[in-house]
Amino acid sequence: MTIAAVDRALKMLEMLSGEPAGIDLGALAERLDLPASATHRLLTTFAERGFVAQDPASGAYALTLKLSLLAFRNLDLRHLPDAGQIVLDRLAQATGEYCRLAVVEGENLVWIARSQGATAGLRYEPPMGSEIVLHATATGKAWLASLPEDRALRIVCARGFQAEGRTGPNAVTGVEALRSHLTETRRRGFALATEEGEIGTVAMATTFRSAPGAEAPIAGTLSVAGPAARMQAERHGSIADALQRAAAEMAEIWPLRRRQSSALQNPTLNGRPSPLLQTGTQA
Repeated sequence: MTIAAVDRALKMLEMLSGEPAGIDLGALAERLDLPASATHRLLTTFAERGFVAQDPASGAYALTLKLSLLAFRNLDLRHLPDAGQIVLDRLAQATGEYCRLAVVEGENLVWIARSQGATAGLRYEPPMGSEIVLHATATGKAWLASLPEDRALRIVCARGFQAEGRTGPNAVTGVEALRSHLTETRRRGFALATEEGEIGTVAMATTFRSAPGAEAPIAGTLSVAGPAARMQAERHGSIADALQRAAAEMAEIWPLRRRQSSALQNPTLNGRPSPLLQTGTQA
């Protein structure tokens, strides 16, 4: 299979991920700018492998849950959500707002866990599957501010500032504005996004390290977000303090996920390796 063919297949999966009700062959071929015959061959291959199903009534094609299964399997093996959920729940309880954990993946951030702290009134609950727009979110700016400035600007410029409508009215639109935001984030100690990622919302975020100590690399971010009417400036100080405490706690427990993973992959019985205790076996 050529690189171009792999690229077409991946684009198809990405396109189908945004069509929960399915999409017909012709419309999908048009969006992908592919001949209907080539589109049908890809769909047939995905269907044979269980990644795509066709509705017998409408003829529309949609993703099955197999991709989700693979993603959850990988996430479970890496023990990423387990390592941070307790800290995240505590942060949500302290702030009374929606909190999320994201981890660094190359030159990107990926949401992996969330906790809702709002128990009454407006509840902000964005989808976990959305891509993080680095320059227009508190999460993204917190991480970018931790990088050398030239690298941070290169990452954002390579993607562009448009983000295909996935930003709010106050999102930065140029290099100088972004540089100013990152400078202010470093000075303040946390990132702030007021109607930048989405209209009517305010978010705050900070980074956490993979272990205690300033020399440890940044592992990810913690964020708190909610309706602008509730996330007023007078609350920013207490929320920032809660974020800093949570970041310190996360750095303390983050290394434990590796030990947990190692223990599950190399089980022992009475101190000796046991062939009977295997991850994923039925008890």
